[in-house]
Amino acid sequence: MKSRTPSNEFQRLVFATRNSLRGYSRVFRDEAAFRAQLVVLVLIIPLAAWLASGFLEFILLVGIWILVLAGEMANSAIEAIVDRIGLEYHDLSGKAKDAGSALTLTLMLLAGLVWLAFLLDRFFPGLWPLSGL
Repeated sequence: MKSRTPSNEFQRLVFATRNSLRGYSRVFRDEAAFRAQLVVLVLIIPLAAWLASGFLEFILLVGIWILVLAGEMANSAIEAIVDRIGLEYHDLSGKAKDAGSALTLTLMLLAGLVWLAFLLDRFFPGLWPLSGL
């Protein structure tokens, strides 16, 4: 696999970018959860643009969901590796797949908390007791 890696930095960047784009394409094609999370991203972009009072808030609201997509790609990679090794049940395979799923869930919960905190601050200012400090 290393023999295919180009020798100069620009060619490496092009090579890596092609691999990354192929990764996006394959995860989109093969993973329904990734497609569903992408739909959520498309829906929250205009909502974030409407709610955010500046670019930083917009990036926070959209970026936190992009982390969910990254977690789903990591989970997909873990599942593919485990399935490549073998489809028979093994406790370590189950552990790896469960950990990947937990990664995605953790990021989704974090995204939900960020959005909830933002909405509470936006519509109920002063609710947080430490907001005046």
